[in-house]
Amino acid sequence: MLTWVDGHPQDAVPVADRGLQYGDGLFETVLIDRGQALAWDLHLARLRRGCRALRLPEPPIAALEADRDGLCALGPAQAVLKIILTAGGAGRGYARPQPPTWRRILSLAPAPEWPLAEYRDGIRVRWCRQLWFPDPALAGIKHLNRLTQVRARAEWDDPQIAEGLIRDADGSVVGGTMSNLFVVRDGALLTPGLRHCGVAGTMRARVMAAAAAQGLPVRETALSVMDCLQADELFVCNAVRGIRPIRQLGARSFAAGPVTRALQREIGPPWPAPGHGAGW
Repeated sequence: MLTWVDGHPQDAVPVADRGLQYGDGLFETVLIDRGQALAWDLHLARLRRGCRALRLPEPPIAALEADRDGLCALGPAQAVLKIILTAGGAGRGYARPQPPTWRRILSLAPAPEWPLAEYRDGIRVRWCRQLWFPDPALAGIKHLNRLTQVRARAEWDDPQIAEGLIRDADGSVVGGTMSNLFVVRDGALLTPGLRHCGVAGTMRARVMAAAAAQGLPVRETALSVMDCLQADELFVCNAVRGIRPIRQLGARSFAAGPVTRALQREIGPPWPAPGHGAGW
């Protein structure tokens, strides 16, 4: 893995960094395909929303793009770029130094494998016991405190389980530990609303736009466990792994249906899609 800090090859930050001390910062995880950062504008838009939510200055876009281009020139054609912005660090205490000074931490690693079977047949998913508690001011953004997801992911070590779904304190489904959830029911595409908690994924935005372009009704709403179990189709998505159908959720089995397939085709490469492999 290649790592740069503030534009220079480095793999360490000062112990007083506010991202380390307090989780005071934001991050984005961007898929690089043939040297191009996919959905870059969507990632930047969420980063800007995160800065507003945390009452931080505008992100240093020009510096981030220079770092991105420099790292990508050194790395593989398909890679995962992780961007961490922290509010720097100075002294002790919760009060930020004024004005805050950005610290940029960027790392580049090879893209993961995308097993054909996960996209063709689907993945196994479980319910998590961990709850996602509401914090409307932070809903949708990717701040550095990910303990909800860390605790949820620690609930299983079965390599056959690819993802876990998290609910809020009222029992509504929020999404996966690393993905957004979509339910297909009666010809409509439903996804949890994220007014109180959750992450508004860039692939979620792409899927909703693709569905709308195909004339498919799309609705953000509260989804119960029963809504998921009675779905015609279920899938999860994120920026690195694309769209993966759910073939089993707990004891309930599903088949990848026509809506999921159409959206896989619309989003397209670099992930496997219908027609791109034997048996599809």
